[in-house]
Amino acid sequence: MGERRQKPEILHTEVVAKSRLFQIEQVHLRFANQVERYYERMKGSNRGAVMVVPVRGEHLLLAREYAAGTDNYELGFPKGLVDPGELPAEAANRELQEEIGFAARKLTLLKELSLAPGYFSSKMQIFLAEDLYESCLEGDEPEPIEVVPWPLEDWQQLLELNDFSESRSVSALFLAQKHLNLK
Repeated sequence: MGERRQKPEILHTEVVAKSRLFQIEQVHLRFANQVERYYERMKGSNRGAVMVVPVRGEHLLLAREYAAGTDNYELGFPKGLVDPGELPAEAANRELQEEIGFAARKLTLLKELSLAPGYFSSKMQIFLAEDLYESCLEGDEPEPIEVVPWPLEDWQQLLELNDFSESRSVSALFLAQKHLNLK
């Protein structure tokens, strides 16, 4: 392993754009070799986010919902922000109930992922949800989310689907595959 590098010195930060959800900050940095650069980064709410891989019997439960970024219906795992005062595991169970109508008696944290560390400070915790039972909560989605059961044994075929392309869902699938020892 390489030696730990000295982080650059932050000389100045300035908000250059702001929306309801994000702000874009320009960061003036000086590196250890005295080279200076300007970077831009998005700052979110710093609340954190969760994604949940639900397993019910011999099936994964996926959600198909509209994604404004791609202007398409995308297939992936339930996800959402952690509410103020809420623990990530609580948020995971809430999102399950809001998006697919199930809660979990067993939640296992698989990994915390950085979303795009070069530009974005947000992180997402990936959970495996097992021992599911029916339980619905009202969510904030504008239309019902389609729940798609997928056979666990066919997990690799998900990777062939055009609408299963979100990198976080693909990562979550591989983390679940490893944890569950799926071949």
